[in-house]
Amino acid sequence: MSANTPVLAAVPSTLRIPLAARALGGTLFPQMAVEDRHAAAALARLGDDGQQWLKDPQSVYGTLARTQRFRDQARDFVAAHPSAHIANLGCGLSDYLQWIDNGSLRMTDADLPEVMTIRREVMPSEHERHTLSELDLTTPDWWDRLGLPAHRGAEPVFLMSEGVFMYLQPSTVEDILTTFGERASAGSILTFDVMCWLSVGRAKRHTSVKHTDAEFRWGPRKASELAALHPRLRLQGAHQVMGDYSLFYRILQPVFKALTGVPLYAVYTLAIAPDDA
Repeated sequence: MSANTPVLAAVPSTLRIPLAARALGGTLFPQMAVEDRHAAAALARLGDDGQQWLKDPQSVYGTLARTQRFRDQARDFVAAHPSAHIANLGCGLSDYLQWIDNGSLRMTDADLPEVMTIRREVMPSEHERHTLSELDLTTPDWWDRLGLPAHRGAEPVFLMSEGVFMYLQPSTVEDILTTFGERASAGSILTFDVMCWLSVGRAKRHTSVKHTDAEFRWGPRKASELAALHPRLRLQGAHQVMGDYSLFYRILQPVFKALTGVPLYAVYTLAIAPDDA
């Protein structure tokens, strides 16, 4: 990294890890490349050549695998709801609009003010249906600040949060899931990735995250606890991100889940049930 690389707070500083994976990860895993049109240029503008992050192939693979998962889920949602509102909570320097835009959806990319300042410099908004917004998920009015539906009868929304929830306090995650359960219309989706509870407090053992000041603060102990926070929440799925990384992971993951109650690392998807369900 050069002297021009911006100095970010602990959690925002982790945005360079997935950015490098999307920009350069295809060199390690050609079959997993996501063909991100903007990542390489954004990484260069940050003064980061990405080589430090490529030394952690597991994280590179995990980023590409979860990106594909989020992308495919968003595409499926847009196919069912062509004019839907899609919101990326803690977007960093990711750009899902390049993969899912159908000409009528509305996209909100949101993150902390310091991240959005950098994003506006290296990745400007693409068109009038694309909104860039400051977001602090620890504030109780985040739903309204993003312009999400004010009533349950509105069209369903798709919310995604990539590489964020594991850095939040448990109470903050609970508040976010409860707000989603209370405010979102039936059929809405919230999808996010997180490691299991054993990762909490162990960021310094992570090959990439240890180079930042971020810490893992939350991970579920049971998948069922996610939907238990509100009666309208339904756990739609828990996709194990690293399943195809290696034979070791394919063998390890079912054993790990049996012992701990949850996957080592997964993308969880919550849906809102109809109010009369």
